[in-house]
Amino acid sequence: MSEENKMSRRKVLGGLGASLAVATVLPAFAAADSASTSASSAPEGLQDPTTMYPKPPFKGQSQPWPGLASQMEPKPDHGETSYKGSGRLKGRKALITGGDSGMGRAAAIAYAREGADVAINYLPAEEADAKEVIALIKAAGRKGIAIPGDLRDEAFCVRLVEEAVRGLGGLDILVNNAARQQTRKSILDVTSADFDATMKTNIYAPFWTTKAALPHLKPGSAIIATTSEQAYDPSPDLYDYAQTKAATMNYVKSLAKQLASKGIRVNGVAPGPIWTPLQVSGGATQEKLKMFGGQTPMGRPGQPVELASIYVQLAASDASYATGQVYGSAGGGGQP
Repeated sequence: MSEENKMSRRKVLGGLGASLAVATVLPAFAAADSASTSASSAPEGLQDPTTMYPKPPFKGQSQPWPGLASQMEPKPDHGETSYKGSGRLKGRKALITGGDSGMGRAAAIAYAREGADVAINYLPAEEADAKEVIALIKAAGRKGIAIPGDLRDEAFCVRLVEEAVRGLGGLDILVNNAARQQTRKSILDVTSADFDATMKTNIYAPFWTTKAALPHLKPGSAIIATTSEQAYDPSPDLYDYAQTKAATMNYVKSLAKQLASKGIRVNGVAPGPIWTPLQVSGGATQEKLKMFGGQTPMGRPGQPVELASIYVQLAASDASYATGQVYGSAGGGGQP
């Protein structure tokens, strides 16, 4: 064999040896990498939704309307420590009515942690709760603007939108969430003043704020309304409140058709029994309060944080084909 052939044979055998060595080592690396990937992608422990939050019976408690979440027992969970954002609403600008507690507070916290700047409206009596929300928004590194005032006044609703737009530098999410709910055993117990206050808060205010906001909303913006299971299955002691929520469901569907061509989406969220100050400030009788949410298939009321992701989804750009929809969250009851 010539010297040249010997050299070529040594190169081939050497290369083959190196390839075999690599082939032997690679599976080990692949196995280690696979184990690492498997460990990092392992799902978190599943949680039983029926036992995640308190169940009735609850302690009897009463507050003057509109009530404070900070004084409820147990305190509602709005996502103060549990909601984790992922930048889904980065750079967005939101105005939320009733943003001091309940679903409004849960939405405000979630929006801020998803990257949005947030303005909240509330009644002056709810200042203590509102301060907590603004602090949480700012802790998320976002701009938080507090605008107290009574939504039953048309002039205030117009000013509310103007202040939000000025403070945020624009507006592209409007959440009409504030509501008044007072239990009355009979229609004979509902005074004209009661009826008027509920209609002004739940129907007139969204009408006024939406009209004021529309000139500022560009294509891609979202309007979200809080309706209720009461729109579909009204309680006998919520005569006036229930019909306002039916009206809310209806305006969502009507306005969505009107604004679709402008690229503005309109959707609603229909909660079931949720643990909020509405219940302890006249929205439920003491008997109903003690067993609140116990009639649901889950056997408990919902917490505001459990609806936060719905408000995020309806505001996010990847929900671009959803308009005129009502998303329910009622622990197994309700109809939307």
